[in-house]
Amino acid sequence: MKFLLSIIFICLNLFANEFVKSNTCKGCHPIIYGEFYESSHRKSSTFEDPIHKAMWDLHPDKKKESYTCAKCHTPTDLELLTKLKENKPALPKENEVQTQEAISCAYCHGIKDIEEHAKMNENIVTLKDKVFYSANENLRNEKNKEFKDEITLFGMMKKKSGSPFHKIDYSNKNFYTGKMCLGCHSHLQNDNNFDLCRVDSKEAKEDEETNCITCHMPKVKGTATSIKITKTHRFHGFASASKNQDLLAKYIKIKFKQKKEFFEISIKNEASHNLFLQPLRVAQLKVNVLRGKKTINQETKSFVRIIGKDGKATMPWLANSEIKNNMIKANERRVIKYDFKLQENDKVEVVFGYYKVNPKVVKKLKLENNKEATEFNILKSEFFHSK
Repeated sequence: MKFLLSIIFICLNLFANEFVKSNTCKGCHPIIYGEFYESSHRKSSTFEDPIHKAMWDLHPDKKKESYTCAKCHTPTDLELLTKLKENKPALPKENEVQTQEAISCAYCHGIKDIEEHAKMNENIVTLKDKVFYSANENLRNEKNKEFKDEITLFGMMKKKSGSPFHKIDYSNKNFYTGKMCLGCHSHLQNDNNFDLCRVDSKEAKEDEETNCITCHMPKVKGTATSIKITKTHRFHGFASASKNQDLLAKYIKIKFKQKKEFFEISIKNEASHNLFLQPLRVAQLKVNVLRGKKTINQETKSFVRIIGKDGKATMPWLANSEIKNNMIKANERRVIKYDFKLQENDKVEVVFGYYKVNPKVVKKLKLENNKEATEFNILKSEFFHSK
């Protein structure tokens, strides 16, 4: 019996480590690996994301010992996913997969296609060994790019291409349109068939100019690999409300208009989806009038999507309806009027930002002492002068 258990344990360990470890990628992609290591993808498990853990600690599935979040939060933990499929007790264990490989490099670059479903989509991962998908506009017809020295200019110059560790498939259209992100980031329904979040996926299925990748993984300075030096690479820190939100600030435009008896502040959301999709988020517009040494605070405006049941806000797994939704929509310009008469030489301070966790639920989630959950994050701050 002990021998049989040992064999099962060894097999499970081999299965759990099926994906190539991300630190293997570090040798050729040091800049990208550094970005990934600090990203919300690497830190998506309950052991690395305190807000996700707080939600999971209250989730009824925890008592059932069924970590149903694993499909997107720790898809690299194959042992855990297998237990879920077999309806066995499946709770995350603090190990290397959960803390270092929750959503790994090999997993994302192995997504072949997306299978669409009503409650949530599913990633279809390639079974080819050490064949990874990537995007390169100049090589998009290459399906099996291998490492080699290429000779150019009549043999006078040599350059390396491909990877000595893996093959690259540049032909997957999903890596150009951003569809490969929609296995986890398209939509999520709870057991009441209610949308907890949903993003319009039309752009990600068709548009190569503006999609998930172009916005959340913009091209930044630095070489993509140490084998072939490039000027730029796709940012693998994944700009979001969790990390590197400064890269998203350019999609928010603020304008000021002064009238005789009042003034207006307009906010334009140039993103292709609602400003914030996660119902925990609260965006706020804070406006102050600076008059000499005096600061005159204007009413803070909040933008939020509150979900619940029977007219009351609830946790996501209980919700069956929207209680309130004044979130700024895709490509919408929202104009806020302030009934305040400006004087000459007044300065108007405009601050737009958000809370990652709605302050009204921080206590329920026991996150009062967590900086990430309680901090007001400034996306944009501007000053305007009155006439």
